[in-house]
Amino acid sequence: MYEFFSQMYNMLSQPFLNMFRSTEGMPMLAAFILGIIGALAPCQFTGNLGAITIYGNRSVQTKLAWREILYFILGKIVVFSGLGLLVWLLGSEVKSTLTVYFPWVRKMVGPMLIIIGLFMMGVLKFYKSFTLGKIPETFIKKGNLGAFLMGISFTLGFCPTMFVLFFITLMPMAISVSYGLFLPGIFAIGTSLPLILFIFLIWYFKLNGKLMKKKGRKLGLLVQKIAGGIMLILGIFDTLTYWGG
Repeated sequence: MYEFFSQMYNMLSQPFLNMFRSTEGMPMLAAFILGIIGALAPCQFTGNLGAITIYGNRSVQTKLAWREILYFILGKIVVFSGLGLLVWLLGSEVKSTLTVYFPWVRKMVGPMLIIIGLFMMGVLKFYKSFTLGKIPETFIKKGNLGAFLMGISFTLGFCPTMFVLFFITLMPMAISVSYGLFLPGIFAIGTSLPLILFIFLIWYFKLNGKLMKKKGRKLGLLVQKIAGGIMLILGIFDTLTYWGG
């Protein structure tokens, strides 16, 4: 499965790699393009699809989830900027330390998508007395905080491709310029571009809130269950990919 995602990545990322090579003299633009390439990396692909499913579903049911999306992106910015600051302060030693933890963090994304998907489908119903229930409830219902935490958790799922893009390609460029501390944040925004574009299309075609305005609660619940099913499938494929080896 990972090989399939890698082949897709190689095909989709090639035009952006060419753009990056032509913008290496403009670090901010290059960092943004690198972020777009990172969004297509196998380890980020399912996370982006999961975020698109959650916030796209919410936007067509009620209203555009711009605030939650901003908090989701802020979570990504915090992670990438924090990692960039660590490299800036501690040097290359931090990279070898982080490689021990990233694979295990990445493995948790698939099971988390499965739990969120089952929760959206109504298969799992947690109650306040059950502590584990706070995990999906935080991600799904707690608005800004849930979006921020989801942005953090999805971003921490590094894979070899993302490691090379961030630590080997972006950070040497960041260290070489006086404003390099801002480049990881710009990179984070680039990794969020698929989500931003998808929600922009919902706004552009005026699809936000259509289900609730025209069809009522029943259709809205049906769409939520379909979105939950998509999350479940993404989670299963992701788990098979990163736990199978």
